[in-house]
This record gives sequence, C-alpha cells and structure tokens, in this order.
Amino acid sequence: MGALTLSGIHKSFGAVHILKGIDLDVADGEFVIIVGPSGCGKSTLLRVIAGLEDATSGAVKIDGADVGHTPPAERGIAMVFQSYALYPHLNVRDNMALGLKHAKFPKEEIAKRVAQATKMLSLGSYLERRPAELSGGQRQRVAVGRAVVRKPKLFLFDEPLSNLDSILRVNTRLELARLHRELKATMIYVTHDQTEAMTLADRIVILRDGVVEQIGTPMELYNAPANVFVAGFIGSPQMNFIDAAALGRHDAVTIGVRPEHIRLDPAAGDAAGAVTHIEHLGADTNVYLDCGKAGLLTIRLFGHHDFDIGAKLFARFEQDKLFRFDGDQRAIGKGA
Repeated sequence: MGALTLSGIHKSFGAVHILKGIDLDVADGEFVIIVGPSGCGKSTLLRVIAGLEDATSGAVKIDGADVGHTPPAERGIAMVFQSYALYPHLNVRDNMALGLKHAKFPKEEIAKRVAQATKMLSLGSYLERRPAELSGGQRQRVAVGRAVVRKPKLFLFDEPLSNLDSILRVNTRLELARLHRELKATMIYVTHDQTEAMTLADRIVILRDGVVEQIGTPMELYNAPANVFVAGFIGSPQMNFIDAAALGRHDAVTIGVRPEHIRLDPAAGDAAGAVTHIEHLGADTNVYLDCGKAGLLTIRLFGHHDFDIGAKLFARFEQDKLFRFDGDQRAIGKGA
C-alpha cells in the first residue's frame, strides 16, 4: 500500500511563502509527476512528503495515517536524488545493501533483495565496481536499486535524470516506466521536463509559485488546459498565443493554437506573415512566421519542408483545435 494524501500544505522559510495550500490525492500504485518552472516549490513539496522538511501547516497522510511527526526513516519512503548520493568507497552491491544493513535485516534477506534489484535493473556486471567506474546512467540505476531493495510504500524521485545526456535520459526513462509496471508501486516524481512528465505519468501536477494550477492525465492537460500557463507549459514547441483582436475576434482576449495545428498556405489563411527562420529536425520542420500584429508564430510541419527566408505565406489554423482564453488567462472554450 502507498496511497498519499496532502491536505492544505503550506511551507514558509521565514517571510518567504513557498507552498501555498497544496491538496493532492495519489492512489496506491499511481505514477504522479510534479512539474513546473524552477523555484515553483516542486522539490520543497517532495521534501515535505519525505519528512526532510516540516510543513508550516497542513497534513501529510500515507495510507490514511498522519505522518507529520513521523521521522523520515519510519515513513516507508525511498528517495532517489538528482545527485545519485552513492558512497564512493563502496561497490555497487554494498551501496544497495547499506540501508538494509543499518536496519539490521538478516544477511539472507539482504542478499535476496539485492539479487532481485540487480536482475531488475541489469546491474549484474557491475556489482564489484565502485561509483567512479560507472557511467552516469549506471550510477542512477544503482541509486534506484538502493531504493528498490527497501520495498518502500512510496518512491520519491527528485529530478533523477537531470545529470544524464539525451540518449541516457531516454533509456533510463524507459527503465523507470518498466520498473513501475513491474513493482506496481506508488511513485512521486519531480521534474521541470514536460517530456518526462508526458511520457511517464499517470497524472501530472502542474505547480506555479507554490500553487497547483491543474492536475490531470497528460492528454487531459494537452487537450483541455485550464489556463494560459498550463497551455504554454505542456506541448513542444510551445503553444502560440495571439491577441484575439489581431485576428478580428471578439469571443476571447487571447487565442491559443499549437504549432502542430497550423498549416502553411501560399494563397490564403488566418494570418499573413513572412518566414524568419526554419529548423530542420529530420522527422519535423519548425517554421517561424512573423505575422505582424498576430506576432511570431511557430508552425510544426511533419516531414522535411523548405521555404525561402522572407517568403510570404499564410498561417491556416485548424479551427476545431483553437483555444480561447479570457482576460484573466483562464480557458473559456475550444474550437471556432
């Protein structure tokens, strides 16, 4: 079991109010990812759940029990940090086993759990190596293995892939997804990378300035963002935001359209502009079109496309995919 309930979590450091009333219910076995820009309170919230920081007010409950005054070691939580935090003088086997040894587990049980984690994370070839002899991806797997052997109620991940290169990030992301399927464990994961959130999470929590902006599945956030901030944070390239008046519309203050929902037309469309830059990404082409009062639009085209810089083109929007926002930046509808 590993259900988590956060009720009215506030956290202040002196006069600085970091978390401003966080409410969250995480079901047993759910993979929830907390995303947001730097400084929004993601890691602070994770540390409050772990017991590494005390909430100024509010309640943290695990399986219905209030753990606000429970020491971190007794909360049934295992945490994986961005920095790996491995002991350099210990080999892989001993790094994974150390916590169990301190908890005075029997040697046979320690060996069994380490063997299970080793198999699950494909670490068999590295058990006698020390951290300095491992790649970044291998070190992160050891850090995950150290958490797995504890069989916690909750796994907490604090930006665990930030130190890896792009290829290792993808590979380790796949390993984490597989690990979640196999363990069926509850996982709370903090990142600023919305690609990680979209590809791993059952649900995503979007934070801004210590406040929850929206909670939902990846596709709920993509298809029905609550406001301009969520709409701009989810999706890559970022959604285009256009002054509705520049399009001659009076049913909204701001119109949002994702780059993949725009086509380029040489004859007619919703906004006229000139090509200022092109990014050839192989499978995709990003075209930047300066549309004057409508602003600089990003258009994502599938496949390879060539346009002359300065070419005059029209941006044609998929009308049923447009988002409308009011003066408070809240979503007020979708479609034409």
